[in-house]
Amino acid sequence: MDAIEAILSRRSIRSYTAKPVSEQDIETILHAAMAAPSAGNQQPWRFVVTTDRETLDRMAESTPYGKMLRAAPLAITVCADTRDLRHPQMWQQDCSNAAENALITIHALDLGAVWLGYWPKMERVDPLKAALGLPEGIEPLCVLAIGHPAEGQPPVDRYDPGRVHRDRW
Repeated sequence: MDAIEAILSRRSIRSYTAKPVSEQDIETILHAAMAAPSAGNQQPWRFVVTTDRETLDRMAESTPYGKMLRAAPLAITVCADTRDLRHPQMWQQDCSNAAENALITIHALDLGAVWLGYWPKMERVDPLKAALGLPEGIEPLCVLAIGHPAEGQPPVDRYDPGRVHRDRW
C-alpha cells in the first residue's frame, strides 16, 4: 500500500480479533511515530505499549468511549514528557503528529486502530495516568486501540472544496 492510499483509505476500527499484534509490527509502528516532525525537534513523545489484559481493562474504564479496549490485544498510549520543554505550548501538536503517523502505519500493516482522545479532559487523563502508573510530568494525549480488524470500513471521501480558500479568506 502506498502512502496516499494508506492516508485516503484509513478508517477508525473498533472491533478486533483475538490474534496478537507481532513485536515486529509494534516496532514498525513506533519507528513511524517517532519519525514525526516536532517543534524545535524537541520530540517530547513517550509511548506506553500495553498488552496486559488487566491493564487494558482498567484503561477501558478511564473513558466512556473505551469499550473496544476490552477486546483490543494492544494499546499504545501517546504521551509527552512535559518537563524542560523548549516549546511547552507545542507538545499536543507534536504528539498528534506522532499519533497520526502511527495510525497510517497501522493501516498500512493491515491492522486496525482507533484514536481515543484524552487530553485535556482531566476526568479521563487522571484515571489513565493511574492505570498506567505515569510519573509526574508525563501527560497522555491519546490512546490508540490496535488489533487485527474484525470489521471492515470502506474509504470515505471527505474532500470538500468549500473548505478551501486560496490566497485569502
